Amino acid sequence: MIIQEYNKKFESDNYISGFYSAFVFEKEGIIQKLIHELKYNKRFAIGTYLGKITSHLFHEKIENWSIDLIIPIPLFHLKKAERGYNQAYYISKGISSFTKIPLSTSSFRRKVFTPSQTKLNITERRNNIEGAFRVVNPKKIQDKNIMLVDDVITTGATISECARMLKQAGAKNIYACSVALANPLHSLRGT
Repeated sequence: MIIQEYNKKFESDNYISGFYSAFVFEKEGIIQKLIHELKYNKRFAIGTYLGKITSHLFHEKIENWSIDLIIPIPLFHLKKAERGYNQAYYISKGISSFTKIPLSTSSFRRKVFTPSQTKLNITERRNNIEGAFRVVNPKKIQDKNIMLVDDVITTGATISECARMLKQAGAKNIYACSVALANPLHSLRGT
């Protein structure tokens, strides 16, 4: 399934060199419940735990990718202030603690607010997210193998846009990692 999803989501853009999702996100499933506890109920330990499990499950792949830096998909600063935290940060923190790969939250930012993508199709998601990110510290990402981390990859639009910006700023290779991959057999809604 990972190879098919890679081909569908990332191959044509040529920004993502590889990706991994530990679980399938299904409505009312345990992974959805855990991610929602992290995302909406401030259960930070769940995020760190999910990050550690995810990195444990694919540690060989991470070693093969030779990752230099982990970057969580950033939230817009007002969204982060409203929620109080970025759930992708806690997942990244778990991955970083397991792998000992440095984590950066200061080299890449979301520069514009984008409405929720949960009810958008793939084309609308790509249009919604285009130009939403910027590299703040190009020297930190120059010639680096970077792993972008998110809670759930649905269409891949956000990951692809982040990768595009990082590659334009001189990153060597971009890899994507998430706790879960939206079930391709179900609707995009609910992630």
